[in-house]
Amino acid sequence: MKLVEPILAFQHELQLIRRDLHAHPELSYEENRTADIVAARLTEWGIPIVRGLGGTGVVGIVKNGSSPRAIGLRADMDALPVQELNTFAHASKHSGKMHACGHDGHTAMLLGAAHHLATHRNFDGTVYLVFQPAEEGGAGARRMIEDGLFEQFPMEAVYGMHNWPGMPTGSFGVCAGPMMASSNEFHVVIKGKGCHAAQPHKGIDPIMVAVQIAQSWQTIVSRERNPLDTAVLSITQIHAGSATNVVPDEAVMVGTVRTFTTPVLDLVETRMREIATHTAAAFGAQVAFDFKRNYPPLINHAKETTFCVDVMRAVVGEDSVDTQTEPTMGAEDFAFMLQAKPGCYVFIGNGEGGHRAGGHGLGPCQLHNASYDFNDNLLPIGASYWVRLAEMALPAQ
Repeated sequence: MKLVEPILAFQHELQLIRRDLHAHPELSYEENRTADIVAARLTEWGIPIVRGLGGTGVVGIVKNGSSPRAIGLRADMDALPVQELNTFAHASKHSGKMHACGHDGHTAMLLGAAHHLATHRNFDGTVYLVFQPAEEGGAGARRMIEDGLFEQFPMEAVYGMHNWPGMPTGSFGVCAGPMMASSNEFHVVIKGKGCHAAQPHKGIDPIMVAVQIAQSWQTIVSRERNPLDTAVLSITQIHAGSATNVVPDEAVMVGTVRTFTTPVLDLVETRMREIATHTAAAFGAQVAFDFKRNYPPLINHAKETTFCVDVMRAVVGEDSVDTQTEPTMGAEDFAFMLQAKPGCYVFIGNGEGGHRAGGHGLGPCQLHNASYDFNDNLLPIGASYWVRLAEMALPAQ
């Protein structure tokens, strides 16, 4: 492992920053304190900043030399509406809010890189440091793009990184092509005709219609989709009725669809709508079908992925880099940035949870778990990765 020595010396400061952020989590589009801290640190280190993109976003600008080339490095800042179970000293001070996904660590790692890049400037060009709000369902990446991120800060490529529990500390993982799935949700209301449960022939039972639709939908995945094209269709809620002797007027089904490609998503949404509509009609019921596309698939670009593999190997060695990491059906709004610009998103191993201090919750150290905590041992590793990426992408003359 070849970490950047000045960053190692700065690790304690980064840990203090990270744990302060963890203790003061802020939800999507509420990251005011976090953005203030980021802005203050960048300014202290002589890095010009622009605030306000995406609401609470912060962009730092580090220039050196005369090259017109530029790249972007992105970290997310928001927390989750989770009640933390940890009781160690840096546990959340805000009830019902928690950094349960490690965005506190992502922010600290990019700040570590910012400090080194500003101090040493061993590159030729411009590095844009993108601190993004609202990754957790708020599509903050899209908001920053809509607010002119890539017009105001023209860059040839953009890069992202996420900690990954279960991967060994000090390791990286990536794959070219689809790495994370699209995130989509549906909300379906079946409208029947309520009646006495002892006289079902006098009504139209929306529950039975819902059951028929639910079963038929699964054939989209099992019989209409190419088995080589991954898709998940999960009904996560069914609501109907209020009494044992009443057939209700309506039933509601809610859930999620995940795919790695847009054509497969188009197929699933179209067939879900058709099956729901025609099944309801066959029973004399009506249906209101709503399908919302949240995040697109995250698709790594081949050239930039190959480049990132070289960077990771330069930092942690070839044996600690997995170039065939299994894609996940989880979603990430960095996908919007990769739709607009070439780039690559990588995983950095967060370990199995042994790093957690006394007072951690009894749950696993997994993302979105109330017992999770970011592994501070990653801070110099992730920051070194960002620095080497910038130096290798924009080599000094």
